[in-house]
Amino acid sequence: MSDKPVGSPNEDGLTSPVPPSRLGALMRELVASVLPALVIVLLVNIFLAQATRVDGQSMEPNLHDHQRLIIEKVSYHFHDPQRGDIVVLRPPQRQNIPLIKRVIGLPGETIEIHDSHVYINGVLLEEPYLTQTTWGTLPAQLVPEGHIFVLGDNRGSSNDSRAFGAIPLDDVIGRAWLRYWPFAEASLL
Repeated sequence: MSDKPVGSPNEDGLTSPVPPSRLGALMRELVASVLPALVIVLLVNIFLAQATRVDGQSMEPNLHDHQRLIIEKVSYHFHDPQRGDIVVLRPPQRQNIPLIKRVIGLPGETIEIHDSHVYINGVLLEEPYLTQTTWGTLPAQLVPEGHIFVLGDNRGSSNDSRAFGAIPLDDVIGRAWLRYWPFAEASLL
């Protein structure tokens, strides 16, 4: 090996390449830095949380089209969704396009809709997050074990359990946790 510094021209006027020992050290450093970061990103996105975007007006006035949210995927491993939670789910007829809805009915409860209101086990459900009444009627139906009944907040423009029935808990992707875009509307949900 020559005593000339790396990167200086040799006798033929060509620049010598980075020596293998330096290249190996650079590769080890790159793997040591990038690989853990990649693993962390994958673990967070697959198991802990996920960014998503609201598509459509079914959750207005509380969530708007094109808002960006973080959904957390951990809590429902320890407890079932609670009434009022906003969840992201895979609907039965469009498995590849997630929906965002509010949990209304829990397993074992009877849901019915009449006189512009929702009733749970015969009792009027108070819904302070709504700005409109619930249209249509739904005869009393039991939410099966392992399922939830979901509705959009914009009841006049929502594809929800009134159309596709109760959702299996296995189809719940996560709970909407944080609204982060637009930044001026950022808040915990």
